[in-house]
Amino acid sequence: MSVVRGREYGLLRVERLGAVLRVTLDRPECRNALSEALLGELLGVVRDAERDGEIGVLILRGAGKDFCAGYDVSPSSQAPARPSPHERMQAAARAGRVFDRLWRSSLATIVQIHGHCLAAGTDLALSCDLLVCSLDATIGYPAVRSMGVPETHMWLYHLGPQWTKRLLLTGDSISGAKAAELGLVLEAVESNALEEHVLALATRMSRISCDLLAANKYVVNRGLELMGRTLLQDVAVAQDVLARFAPGADTFATTAAARGLRQAIAERDGPFADGDPIA
Repeated sequence: MSVVRGREYGLLRVERLGAVLRVTLDRPECRNALSEALLGELLGVVRDAERDGEIGVLILRGAGKDFCAGYDVSPSSQAPARPSPHERMQAAARAGRVFDRLWRSSLATIVQIHGHCLAAGTDLALSCDLLVCSLDATIGYPAVRSMGVPETHMWLYHLGPQWTKRLLLTGDSISGAKAAELGLVLEAVESNALEEHVLALATRMSRISCDLLAANKYVVNRGLELMGRTLLQDVAVAQDVLARFAPGADTFATTAAARGLRQAIAERDGPFADGDPIA
């Protein structure tokens, strides 16, 4: 359990490294799936770090074998097994506030991706300023095959329309090496060098004052707003809610309820196994 400015975090590990704050998603037993409790803690740590006044850069990473496998959709999670459109919209809004807060934060943010970064894990990662991954990482949104639309929809701004459609119309994933080649991430490095590489980059950035980091980040983000980022996300959330009630999504939900989530995912992804991930 970690403490920053008097707040305790049970689902995050928080380390102060000079002007860098390193935050680790700490639910390795469930591949760092995003529960409402974890998202609430992440929102708190971002706010606390901004209030500190001397932290300029935040690193976000995951414990265990994966960065993040997406939302926590296990039966033990607090969300209803089959939420109504209104409940789904509320849940999306709550998660969206965390993603948006990270995006708009005055802190410069770097996400350190290893293992799998899937579904809502990509929404979280793409809300950060810089993405650095291992060469053998796996990044994708297989949930588009059965569960809707990426809520933040930042793929378009990194990949352009054709590769965004290529990935979101198949649910295929790509390797870290391919993600760097396409521009989805800043760079990909060997897995055994990832932690040191990210920390060196964060330390270099932290040598610039917090105010200047915030000012330059703000200008770039405003440019993306002029490209329609917020409007696109509003459209994506609405389409996500509608898509959850499509026949294909209903079949997936029925299978998951009757035979378990693992079986539903296996049946969904089985026909795509021959070409995934794209290297």
